[in-house]
Amino acid sequence: MCQMGGKTIIRLTAKGLATLATGLVVWGTVGFFNPRTESYGSDFTPPRNEPASFRISSFFSDNHEFSYLEKRINRFLRRENLVGASVAVAKDGELIYAKGFGYADKENETVVEPYNLFRVASVSKLITAAGIMKLCEQGVLHLDDKVFGAEGVLNDSIYLNYRDKKVENITVLQLLNHSGGWTTRWGDQMFMPTIIASNLNKTLPVDESDIIRFALKKRLHFVPGEASYYSNMGFMILGQVIEKISQMSYEDYIQTNILYPLGIFDMQLGGSYLRERAALEVKYYEPEETFFVDDYRGSGEQVLRSYGGNDMHTLGAAGGWIASSTDLMKFMLAIDGFSTVPDILSETNIRRMVEPVIPGYSPLGWRRIERDGWYRTGTLAGTSALMVRKDDGISYVVLVNTGSWKGPQLASDIHNEMERGLQNIKEWPDYNLYELDNSMATARNRPQIIY
Repeated sequence: MCQMGGKTIIRLTAKGLATLATGLVVWGTVGFFNPRTESYGSDFTPPRNEPASFRISSFFSDNHEFSYLEKRINRFLRRENLVGASVAVAKDGELIYAKGFGYADKENETVVEPYNLFRVASVSKLITAAGIMKLCEQGVLHLDDKVFGAEGVLNDSIYLNYRDKKVENITVLQLLNHSGGWTTRWGDQMFMPTIIASNLNKTLPVDESDIIRFALKKRLHFVPGEASYYSNMGFMILGQVIEKISQMSYEDYIQTNILYPLGIFDMQLGGSYLRERAALEVKYYEPEETFFVDDYRGSGEQVLRSYGGNDMHTLGAAGGWIASSTDLMKFMLAIDGFSTVPDILSETNIRRMVEPVIPGYSPLGWRRIERDGWYRTGTLAGTSALMVRKDDGISYVVLVNTGSWKGPQLASDIHNEMERGLQNIKEWPDYNLYELDNSMATARNRPQIIY
């Protein structure tokens, strides 16, 4: 950079031009905007400058080393009739690959970019678990704290009329490892709004407190702590615990204490209807010959499960987040226990999340822990998500915007494709796409660029 004729001149290398190109795209979407108010009059109010995650284009991952992986992904999307996908790969804490495949919006032929937001379904449980562990580190919550009863965290009057006295023994830890005492023997409490409304003698829709009151009117299916059975409702209750302890909304607490410190600003709770689609969010598609269901709000309309069949707000802490693959990767790198990237949680709590207190019980937030790494999956109508943190330093995130009759098996198939594709890489790139963010930080306030 030099001064010439009173103008600031910046000479850019090829790498600098690439960074600039990204910057121009980011400026357009994020809005680094400082209007001259005198041009608009004294009553002009400038637009609000909302912070946003750094958005990386697929352009920067056109690397021949990943050509075999991309062939496998494209073939997999065709075979499974998937409309779009987003893939991010990191090695030793560095983002080395981020690319979109197919369409974010098939009807308008809008292609997927790595910064597009997808519903991540039960990956939300890992986010919630991180929030609970953060509350523990802040000294305001303990994993052995009781949840219900007069001495429990949720000792609100509406939760004190319970049928089974054993609910007084349910702890925060037991909700985290799915040993709170509930099964889906009579159905998943998070997906039966009509039955709950009828039982409580109220009109639809139902909210989180309604679901909890409905569950408390029934006997537990097993003694808390004596078994582990996957429970969506257990994590919804953890969302209520976060709100009660923090005196903030669940979403605000997670964003303020987990996401924003990592530079993640786009992640948010998603909406239930197409009209509630967030900026940069993909559209969701269901398999051919899918069936319609009742609108969860009780409107009487028949809707797709992906748009009105599920209440994304009440799913919240159990399955309501939307995120990009690159933001999810940044989150995962901050809870992976490696020293390459500073973690958002202590080493002790990260290990506690993946080492079950009782062998055979679920880890905290993660879906499963295997010899080679940690896994988190998520499945809802119209979406599937996979997060993998491997012990060899390789991590990847895959998000798709199309449902499958395979259900959770689709994530397993995606895992197999990714493993085979990554095994073919002979030489791993030596760069970090997240560092483009640092390059942009120094460029935002430059007065003029001539190239």
